[in-house]
Amino acid sequence: MKKLILLFSLVLILGCKSTKTEAPELTEIKRNLSYLASDDLAGRKTGSPGLEKAAVFIEDEFKRNGIKPYFKTFRDSFKIKDVIGYNVVGYLEGNDNLLKREFVILGAHYDHIGLLNEINGDAIANGANDDASGTVAVLEWAKYFSKARSNKRSILFTLYDAEEMGLKGSEHLANRLKSVNVNLYTMINFEMIGVPRSKHEIMAYMSGFEISNMAEKLNAYAGSKIIGFFPQSKQYQLFMRSDNYPFYKTFKIPAHAISTFDFTNYNYYHHVDDEADKMDFEHMTDFISKMIPALEGMINAPTQEIYLYND
Repeated sequence: MKKLILLFSLVLILGCKSTKTEAPELTEIKRNLSYLASDDLAGRKTGSPGLEKAAVFIEDEFKRNGIKPYFKTFRDSFKIKDVIGYNVVGYLEGNDNLLKREFVILGAHYDHIGLLNEINGDAIANGANDDASGTVAVLEWAKYFSKARSNKRSILFTLYDAEEMGLKGSEHLANRLKSVNVNLYTMINFEMIGVPRSKHEIMAYMSGFEISNMAEKLNAYAGSKIIGFFPQSKQYQLFMRSDNYPFYKTFKIPAHAISTFDFTNYNYYHHVDDEADKMDFEHMTDFISKMIPALEGMINAPTQEIYLYND
């Protein structure tokens, strides 16, 4: 009888290990980013065949990881003159009967600028850091939460088109979600997280740092200071130049962008050399991993602990 009990216990232990949620893997992060920033996608310009390939890739990743469409399909389509654009929106329902009525958005833009003037025989602006890096991070968190089922609130994983045309995709989605009265708690946009900051700087920074307590709370949830203040953010108007801004403007909620690119640590912004081989995949994996407890804390807090100042 004792042998049977020991055997049953061993089966339970092994079973628990087999279902444990895996941490983000460098190899998969590298593979996904390398595809999105490959020449085959020709810079992912809105309306281009390369942008379509990127959208299909994101949809396939959502399907593979059990993420459902929020609308009838994954695509939230819109038109800019004669060009059709489409955000890709995935949905993971919360597991708390009350809190699942509240939503958190984790987003990034997956479009880029296509072709530029040729430099050394290369005219493709691949957009590895801008913003295939943020796109891959969102896909990793979608995979994590779909397996962990640790989200009490519902999550929308949103990849935006036409950011490079003036935040057109995020603006369209914010208005559409507002029109159906989505109860949006917070929104975070991840913009250019493919390269590390100086060792003397905090790992990442948040635009609009001073308008809410989000950075403070994320650091508390993470148990370490991973999000800091970037003095030049206001000078460069970063809060209003990224896909968080339409959600802040439309919903009047804490909606910020987080980045590790600070204009001193990477020379290839909107450049044909913004390539996958220039990304620091160890840094990306570390950042994505360290953000998980921060995001879980925000998504699972029993009350809305993050708020705008002077609201």
